[in-house]
Amino acid sequence: MNTLTNFIDRLCKGGAYLAGLLLASLVILILTEIFLRYFFDISTMIADEYSGYLYLASIFLGLAYTFAGDGHIRINIVTSRLSKSVNGFIDTVAAIITLAVLSFVLYRTILFTYDAYELEMLSEAVSETPLYLTQIVMPIGTSLFILAVIAFIIKRLKND
Repeated sequence: MNTLTNFIDRLCKGGAYLAGLLLASLVILILTEIFLRYFFDISTMIADEYSGYLYLASIFLGLAYTFAGDGHIRINIVTSRLSKSVNGFIDTVAAIITLAVLSFVLYRTILFTYDAYELEMLSEAVSETPLYLTQIVMPIGTSLFILAVIAFIIKRLKND
């Protein structure tokens, strides 16, 4: 099991590195747009559109790493007053519920992306980017998130 959880942790970290790279690309794209508009009075014509795509991708690819690092918001008013074993049980149950919700999200994002592919949907902007290419990060990021939750559950069950 340690091999599996270590592999999942490496995948989550890879997603986080990719998310960071995409955020850096977003900054470079926006700075390029500013520079071109200010000095040459021209535009890339894609900065607005692609900054949204890059932001979406960085969010979805960073979710799993954020979860693995306890970076998501937790409300622990009640659980902070409970024993460690009860707290572990509540965390495990919450993770199982999270797994169910994320499975539904994965299903819907796969359908959403597949529909864009099947219908050959293009963005309405100048670039006419195939939308499935921009949406594919949603099921990928959700899959990473699911793996991070599975690793969390495995670690919790091993500790009990």
